[in-house]
Amino acid sequence: MFAHGFGCDQNMWRFVSPAFEDEFRTVLFDHVGAGGSDLAAYDTTKYSTLAGYADDLAEIGIELGLKDAVFVGHSVSSMIGVMASIKVPEMFESLVLVGPSARYLDEGEYIGGFSHAQIEELLESLADNHLGWSAAMAPAIMGNPDRPELGEELTNSFCRTDPDIAKAFARVTFMSDNRDDLSKVTARTLILQCREDIIASEQVGAYVQQHIPKSEMVILDATGHCPNLSAPNEVVAAIKAFV
Repeated sequence: MFAHGFGCDQNMWRFVSPAFEDEFRTVLFDHVGAGGSDLAAYDTTKYSTLAGYADDLAEIGIELGLKDAVFVGHSVSSMIGVMASIKVPEMFESLVLVGPSARYLDEGEYIGGFSHAQIEELLESLADNHLGWSAAMAPAIMGNPDRPELGEELTNSFCRTDPDIAKAFARVTFMSDNRDDLSKVTARTLILQCREDIIASEQVGAYVQQHIPKSEMVILDATGHCPNLSAPNEVVAAIKAFV
């Protein structure tokens, strides 16, 4: 099961998921509010925390009868998968977390990578000018400035997202705190970490690895936050070695 990150949709897995279709049944979906999902299904109360998205993930798995599956989550979907695996532990035998962060905000001795002021500025900028924010932030998040077409694709993906839903999902994402959930994970877990990731640094990935009991971390030969687009062969190879 492949789950996409903020501002994206299932299309972001098009270079990764086909590599598993011969050996696995693959499941792709769009979070409510993204891609081809039914926007009428969006509920501000339900999706005011990541738990609402985790409930959806569990519901999909139950509907499809998934058991001992492999969950692959990018960015914020990493923690959505963590929460779902705790809720229905029999559903996922293993987790692959691509660029995960359990907490984006710095707090005490914990370094998440962003101060509260930085997050508020980011969220205010998104609320004030969704298209401008997307054009400025997407290339920085993608990294790989020598391949501008990647940043352009992420920009376009951000711009297709409903602005109100994007604003709400961004706040839920960047204000979330899943540090206490990590120790509850029973599935064996692979953390895939890129170099020079402005959203989730190696230090952040290492924290996740250190706090999930049966976990390991692989540093990909890739930069930026979206290796599923920028380095899909690296991602495929790491997942295949793990599963």
